[in-house]
Order: sequence, then structure tokens, then C-alpha cells
Amino acid sequence: MLKLGAFIFNFLGLISVVSINAQQGLEYLPPNNIKSVKFFGADSKENFPVIEIGQKITLTFDDLKGNEADYYFKVKHFNHDWNSSKLFQNEYLEGFDNLRIDNYNTSFNTLQTFTHYRLELPNENIQFKASGNYLLEIYDSFDELVFSRRFCIYEEKSTIRSGVYRPQNMDRFNTHQSLHFSVTPSQGTFRNPDQTVFVHLLQNRQWDSDLLVLKPQYFSGSTLEYRYEIPTQFEGGNEYYFFDTKDLRITGPNISFTNLDKLYETYLNVNIPRLYQNYTYAPDINGGYEIRNIMRPGDPNIEADYSYVHFSLASDYDSNNEVYVYGSFNNYSFSDTNRMYYNPSLEIYEGVLLLKQGFYNYKYVVKNKDRVNKNFFSGSNALAENDYLILVYYRSIGQQYDELIGVGQTNSFQLNN
Repeated sequence: MLKLGAFIFNFLGLISVVSINAQQGLEYLPPNNIKSVKFFGADSKENFPVIEIGQKITLTFDDLKGNEADYYFKVKHFNHDWNSSKLFQNEYLEGFDNLRIDNYNTSFNTLQTFTHYRLELPNENIQFKASGNYLLEIYDSFDELVFSRRFCIYEEKSTIRSGVYRPQNMDRFNTHQSLHFSVTPSQGTFRNPDQTVFVHLLQNRQWDSDLLVLKPQYFSGSTLEYRYEIPTQFEGGNEYYFFDTKDLRITGPNISFTNLDKLYETYLNVNIPRLYQNYTYAPDINGGYEIRNIMRPGDPNIEADYSYVHFSLASDYDSNNEVYVYGSFNNYSFSDTNRMYYNPSLEIYEGVLLLKQGFYNYKYVVKNKDRVNKNFFSGSNALAENDYLILVYYRSIGQQYDELIGVGQTNSFQLNN
């Protein structure tokens, strides 16, 4: 009977959790002249802001045309599932959008000329009035969409307790991480939580890892308990590769050599797949990147230069798989720009990206038609260090949109057995 009960719980969990892969489509990729897009709240390494209402978010980017072009921004509001909410603009914004970004500077003392733009929200022209999901869209002077990025604003109306555990099913014990958590409202109880509470789980702030949890496993007073086994599991993955181009004149860890032509060129060491290697912990920033420059004193936003970074991966060729360089620097996207191409004479995949000076995390992922395997080359280990976000939305009676009422954060560094 106990085994039957466990099976029922697992089955219910399986039908109450939905994998959401919506990274592509809603977020519009920038053209090749737009580089180094950073979008953050308090921590500039995150590149995906989740802030409490009233706090600031910052968007920065470079235009390699360097002609101080005009760019404008618009803000849209969405429900938990990234469908447009029914709110009118004056219900979620105080002030007006579609304003020009007037904070910009031209690069100084760099081989690659660019214009650096900076936008901070809220500001004297615009304030946010509602919590939830938002999309920031950047337009050019012809009112054509250049790129867009998501962000989230929450009001702390609940308490979230969470932890990362090793799975109890032995076939995933060494490869996956299971997220257990509870949600307690600050006041009262949740009305009909099976239909009004929606929880999204993100690994390392990547929307293509999104798991939507529709139902709590059980109740403990006013607290909703989510202690599923399989449904809230993620592959542990592996630590990211990294390199640091803060000084383009010298080599550093994982950099083979540098060269100066019209622009600097940085050749990374040939990376070896980690799939069959023993796991080794190495501190990383979980796919993020940070712009920095020690070649000269000053503001790295306008004085950090660009270099062509050459990536290479030792691997056999597979005609069914496309290989991409993947990280926050390209918003975890897939395009011809970050696709790797096979060099049969060297038996390696190669790729070149134009990147601003800084510290970068990256990994190689495989795409087969519409399926993505993030750990094809890296392997997956339960001991790998990952950040997790728990986004709790609530649609109260009569409400016209999904409020974001709580954000939980946890890390697998202290893994529970």
C-alpha cells in the first residue's frame, strides 16, 4: 500500500508540473551591431533582474556603429505564463514609456568604436505600479524592434523556504538535483491554491529551464508544501568554462595566446568534453559575465575594448547535432553568430565571437532540431553548484492579473541528502 501511495504521489506530481521552454520568441535577439547587453538589478552579474517594487533595474548595451543613434524603450506587462495581462498601461505604469534613452557615451581610446547606452528604471519619467512579469523592448528611430528582455517585479506577500536535495530515485542520484520548498502567505490563506497559485522554478536564471508547478503536494495549515521528487528535478550539469580578457595584451587562465591585428584576437585553449571525466568543483558565476578592464584606468563601460574570441572544442563530428557556445553573454540563445563549425583537419569544432573585455562563463550545448541538450558535452553531476529561483504568483478573487507575491533563492552548494 505504501508503494501504491508513493506511485500516486509521483504520478500526480508528473501531471502537475509543466516544462516551459519560452526563451526564444518572446525575447527578441539583437542585431550584430548590438553587443554586451547587460540587464540587472542589485547584482550586475545576474543579467536577469528580479527586483522588489521600488528598486532599480539597469540596462546597458553597446552599438558598434558608434554613431550615437537614437533608441527608445517600451514596457509591457504579462501574466505568469507570459501571456499579455489585461491591464491597461496606466494600471501598471505611472508616467509614460516610448521615451528616448538619453544617457549614452562614445567609446574612448578603443580600437573598436562604439556608443554605450544606459537606462535605469524607475526614473523621473516612469514608475511601476504593479508586480508581475514585464518585458522591456528597445526600438530604433524607425520604430522597429531592436531587442527585448524580460524582468520581474515582486511584492513580498509570502515567505518561501527552500532547499536542494539529492534525488531518492537511484537512477538520478548522481546526476540530478531536486528542489523542495514551501510557501506561506504573509496574511490569511490562499483561496483555492490549485487554481490561483502558480510557481515557476528557474535554474541559474535561465528561462529555458523554467518548470511550472501547478499544484502543491499537500497543505500544512496555511503553508503550501512542494516536496515532489521527480517533477521538480533539474540536471545538475557541470561547472562552466571561463576566461578573462581584462588585459588583452597578455594570456591568462584558459587563454592560449593573443594577437593584435585590426582588433585584438584571443585564442582560448582547446576544450575537452567533461562527459566522462570525474567531477571537479571549480567556482563560477553560473553562466554570467562581467565587463572589466585593467589595461588602462577609467570607466570600463566606455574604455574596455573588443576582441575576437576563438573557441574550440575537441569532439567527433555528428551531422545530426548543431553545437553552440552558450552563456549569459548571448542571453542563452541560438543563432548563426554563436554556432560552432567542424574543422575536419583538426577534428575540433570552432567558433569566433566578438566580445567586450571581461570575465566570461560559457559552455557548449547541442541542438537537434527543436531539442536542446545542455549537458551533452559537460555531463551532469548532482554535486555541481547551481542557483535556483522560485517565483510565486497569485491571482486573487476578482484580480485582473497575476501578482508576483514572493521570490525564493537557494543554491545547491549545501546539498541535502
